[in-house]
Amino acid sequence: MNYILLIIAVLLGALIVLFIKPSKKLVRLLLAFSGAYLLSVTILHLLPEVYSDNTDTKTIGVFILIGIILQSVLESFSKGAEHGHIHLHSDGKQFPTLLFISLCIHAFSEGLPIHHAGDNLLWAIVVHKIPIAIVLTTFLLQPKFDKKIVFVFLVIFALMSPLGVLLGDKIVFFTTYASEITALIIGVFLHISTIILFESTENHKFNLQKFTAILLGVILTLLTL
Repeated sequence: MNYILLIIAVLLGALIVLFIKPSKKLVRLLLAFSGAYLLSVTILHLLPEVYSDNTDTKTIGVFILIGIILQSVLESFSKGAEHGHIHLHSDGKQFPTLLFISLCIHAFSEGLPIHHAGDNLLWAIVVHKIPIAIVLTTFLLQPKFDKKIVFVFLVIFALMSPLGVLLGDKIVFFTTYASEITALIIGVFLHISTIILFESTENHKFNLQKFTAILLGVILTLLTL
C-alpha cells in the first residue's frame, strides 16, 4: 500500500496539470498546505519519536543538521523543485539532467525511513509530492523538452520513493541505522517546509488564504495525534 500511495501522489499531480491546469495561486495554496503539514508532522511526530528511541541525542541532532545541509546542496542542482519553485533560466533544449538526478536522490532518501517512522511520515510525503508533481510536470511540459523523455523521467521519479521504502526495509544497513536516517530526513523536511512557508509569502504581507491553508495543514496533523 505504501508503494501505491507514493506512486499515486505523483500521478495525481501530473493528471491535475494535464486535465485541470491549476492556476499559480491554487498551486501556491497547495504548497502552503503541504509545507505546513510537512512541518507539523516533523515537529509533532518525527522529532519526538526519533529522540525517544535514542539516548544519544547529540548524534541525532548532528544528523538533523546534516540533513539540512544535504538538502541545501541538492537544491543547488534541483533549482528549488523540492519546494515548488524551479529557478532554471536556460533557453536551450537540453533536458536538465542535474535536476533529474537531484530529485531522484531526494525522492529515494525520503522513502528510506517510512517503515521505521510509520504512517505519519508516509502521509507527509504523499501530501508533499502532489503539489511538487504539479510544479514539476508544468515545468517539464514546455515545448522545448522531448515528451518521451519527460514521460520516462516522471515514471522514474514516481518509482524512486517506493524503491527507497523497499530498500529501507530489506537492506540491513538501512534498518541498522534507521534512527539516523530518520533524523537526516527530519533535517531535509525542516529545510523544505520552512522555505515553502516563507518563500510563498509576497512582500511579507498577511495573506488570509495562505494562512488558512497553513492552519488546515497544522490542524490535520493535530487530529492524528
